[in-house]
Amino acid sequence: MIGQSIINVKSGGRGRLSGVVAAVALLAFILFGSEYIEMIPIAALVGVMFMVVIGTFAWSTFKIVNKVPKSDVIVIVLVTALTVIFDLAIAVFAGVIVSALVFAWENALRIRARKSVDEHGIKHYEIYGPLFFGSISLFNSKFEVKEDPNEVIIDFKESRIMDQSAIEAINKLAEKYQKEGKNIHLRHLSKDCIRMIKKAESICDVNVLEDPDYFVAIDNFNKYKAAEA
Repeated sequence: MIGQSIINVKSGGRGRLSGVVAAVALLAFILFGSEYIEMIPIAALVGVMFMVVIGTFAWSTFKIVNKVPKSDVIVIVLVTALTVIFDLAIAVFAGVIVSALVFAWENALRIRARKSVDEHGIKHYEIYGPLFFGSISLFNSKFEVKEDPNEVIIDFKESRIMDQSAIEAINKLAEKYQKEGKNIHLRHLSKDCIRMIKKAESICDVNVLEDPDYFVAIDNFNKYKAAEA
């Protein structure tokens, strides 16, 4: 129905009634007018399909092919080829999967950490970029567990905890510091990150610092437990 909908819109049918009429007419031909459709020559139907392809293909893509990322070009070529070989539904599904994988890969490489030590000897890790299953390995490589002081603060002001894998990674990192007799604290977590950690507090045992000057997230596990009680 994607091709039919696009042709309908490009033909001027932009209202709700046009979509309903097109759908009802198509259903009526399938149920009651099959014998009339059989009278249409195959060559004519092929011509109709060519017109559908010409009308639905984004020809302007060729003008910007040198300006868009290579990953987008690959997705365009892949979807076009699969549409010709199989059908549009399979092509769109494959394109969505490939785009999602490319997005995950690119975001996995964006995470980074800025390190500093304050006047009290506490080491700070300022995390930049989303923390999720794809960026865990790079996230873990940023920390120097054995060389770090006894108190370490991980600042998530420019980062977000995206999924369960990220929570498990933080918990495993906390265990590494605990084995060395050191403590880590999380700071500047957003409300959604706080909720995720709260739900997983049975497997994630870390201390969330309260920061009254940062109003996105200023709570810790003890306050949640007190509120529930």
